[in-house]
Amino acid sequence: MGTVYRVKLVDPKLSPSDIEALKGAVTQRLRKINLQMSHYIPESEISRFNRAPANKPFPVSPEFAAVVRFALKICKRSGGAFDPTLGPVINLWGFGETNEQHAVPSADDLAAALKKTGWHHLAVTDNGALVKDLPGLTLNLGGIAKGFGVDEIIGILRNHKLANAYVSIGGEVRVIGLSPRGTKWRLGISAPVDQWRENDPMASIVALSNRSLSTSGDYQNFFRDALGRRHCHIIDPKTGAPVQHMLGGVSVTAPDSMTADALGTTLFVLGPEAGRKFIDSWEGAAALFIVRQPDGSFRQFPSAHFVELTSP
Repeated sequence: MGTVYRVKLVDPKLSPSDIEALKGAVTQRLRKINLQMSHYIPESEISRFNRAPANKPFPVSPEFAAVVRFALKICKRSGGAFDPTLGPVINLWGFGETNEQHAVPSADDLAAALKKTGWHHLAVTDNGALVKDLPGLTLNLGGIAKGFGVDEIIGILRNHKLANAYVSIGGEVRVIGLSPRGTKWRLGISAPVDQWRENDPMASIVALSNRSLSTSGDYQNFFRDALGRRHCHIIDPKTGAPVQHMLGGVSVTAPDSMTADALGTTLFVLGPEAGRKFIDSWEGAAALFIVRQPDGSFRQFPSAHFVELTSP
């Protein structure tokens, strides 16, 4: 998935052979997910669907169909703030798999790319096939697939009767049970400073058990144009341009990682005001919005239930 994954287990009874068996099961599952949903693999299910013609059902695995169903649920509920069909636009800005040259596209090129997008042109049939009604429509599940992968790893650990663990893929984290200290897992939320690294400051620390945390922001994957304006990898589906507001980062907690992953992208597109209204309507989820101030400092705006869901 273009990033690293980590699994931390709290179980002194595990033997080296047990750990190797778990590593093998996790690796095998992640490879399967890549073969389903990675647009970087030419013969993955998603890549073959992206090349497929319109108006013809395309059979996919049940897991792939379930992820797309949930993605479309977020699309509809957010009014299109989440949209997994933005591949042509993402590539145009240099954040995709076919183009890594960051540049501001021309208005004509952007308009042409936008004509090939739109979540409402995508559907999952009753028997689990994907179908598009727009030629050239493609899927990019970068805003949801890593969260699904985390949930799948958690499922493997639970099948092995492991009750206390930490799992992450990139910025998607899910914890179950308790940490080695016998308390809730303490997770850091990074401050939205450019190219944040592990020794850079944290904006906040949260305490979680049997929950997920996902952070979306504009401070890791971005470029600046000739005028110094920041352009990040998160695209506003309505404009086809990188999101432009003062929100530096948003961290979402939810019961599972797929939900937290998709909500993080959604809230970043919506911005702090509309985002807080949206997350307050989502049962079991909450968010912390970190907003840049004119003097370069940051202010934190938690949603209604964030403190109660993340307290020790």
